[in-house]
Amino acid sequence: MKFLKGPKKAVEEDDEELLQSYRDSGNLAVLARLYERYMSLVYGVCLKYLKDEELSKDAVMQIFEQLLVKVNRYQIKQFKSWLYTLSRNFCLMQLRADKKWEQESLDEVMELAVDLHPEYEDLQDDLLALERCKNKLPPAQKVTINMFYIDEKCYKEIADNTGYTLNEVKSYIQNGKRNLKICLEKNREH
Repeated sequence: MKFLKGPKKAVEEDDEELLQSYRDSGNLAVLARLYERYMSLVYGVCLKYLKDEELSKDAVMQIFEQLLVKVNRYQIKQFKSWLYTLSRNFCLMQLRADKKWEQESLDEVMELAVDLHPEYEDLQDDLLALERCKNKLPPAQKVTINMFYIDEKCYKEIADNTGYTLNEVKSYIQNGKRNLKICLEKNREH
């Protein structure tokens, strides 16, 4: 019944083997071979967030450039999911940067007057208060809060990136949220 098995395929290295091979050798071709497996995934993520084919193609190349630095900086257990997260975060940062630029350009054209827009002033005050309160948090709480809410990382990713245990991450985030709430409430009383 040999014919049921189909043609013999060359044994392909798994992601972890290729990643380790790149780390050991620094050979760009090895990393490119690994990245090539997931380029369509990265492009799809970029297209989903950026909603523009050309911007998405550029992002795929920029993400590869980030990969050159980041694969040696982080302990990566599942390359595909890590790459997905890296791609998503890259796109979110692009969107944030574009919105900031658009807002600055809009402000210049409209000569935005805060006194004409009281809700804008309230929002600015709230954001400044939140930033001040965040800066008062203990370092572990501040880092985990930023990673969870700003970088949109899950508990496991935060644990992997910081070296904290999963329980420590959950505790820091929970305590950080409580401390932010207390600080913001004190701010509103004044």
